[in-house]
Amino acid sequence: MLFEILEQEIDWPRGYKFRDKEFQQIVRDASLGRRYADKLVSVWSNQGQEINVMVHIEIQAARDNDFPERMYVYNYRIYDKHQKPVTSLAILADEETRWHPKKFTRAQWGCSVDFRFPTVKLKRLGNDMDALLSQSNPFAMITAAHLMTQASKHDPQKRYVGKWKLTRMLYERDFTREQILNLYRFIDWLMVLPELLSKEFNTQHKEYEEDKKMPYITTAERIGREEGRQEGRQEGMLSEAREMVLEALDIKFSTIPVDMQSIINALNCIVGSDPDKLLFLCIMLSKIWAKKGLACTF
Repeated sequence: MLFEILEQEIDWPRGYKFRDKEFQQIVRDASLGRRYADKLVSVWSNQGQEINVMVHIEIQAARDNDFPERMYVYNYRIYDKHQKPVTSLAILADEETRWHPKKFTRAQWGCSVDFRFPTVKLKRLGNDMDALLSQSNPFAMITAAHLMTQASKHDPQKRYVGKWKLTRMLYERDFTREQILNLYRFIDWLMVLPELLSKEFNTQHKEYEEDKKMPYITTAERIGREEGRQEGRQEGMLSEAREMVLEALDIKFSTIPVDMQSIINALNCIVGSDPDKLLFLCIMLSKIWAKKGLACTF
């Protein structure tokens, strides 16, 4: 849907392989800012050649001037490790209209680098929402949910209307029951509504399923999802705080002792769901480590 040329070049029947853990090892010592939802996938081309495709998904509210350089650095590190062609793709999900990086260039004394990578700006796809939703590709629904969430940031009623439109369309497409459930869970997680509107939405959704004789989601599942969403947001904040601390230590130290990583990962039993407390405790620990000869500054 997003990169049609690439889609035509891949031999899909031969399958694909995610190499996320390997990718994280490759970029582990990068000092180019925080890492986001990066993916590394190995596929086969129609010419019978195995290639590595890196999909760099950047979800942010403001431009990142280091983004093109990071794409270049990740690309050459993957190539250096595998000595195989690497295709880096960027899916930009930010809210800016004009920011659309497509290349990284550098030159000095006759030596130059000109690295260009395909990009898709999701915000531009929202200019014609009807065309986007007319596609049968499930990712079109995901993209529409993301764009509708951005557009309704300060308008709960607008979000309600958009969420109901997408939910209803799930049942009108030729999706399987599993696809409907997976897509709905994503939409429901992303397009969060205030409590009163959420209850109203669940009632309308339940009545719709009963009318269509498609009871895919039970009342217990709806309640459990509401509770799980609250817990998930808290755990997500805590996980993000742990990630920030570990990345800071990763940059400052050549290696992080395993016992220190274990301590940080286990701190949630002390701080609960409060990321500020986690950061505070980690800073105190860093000072203790510094006294033992591990120089680190926060």
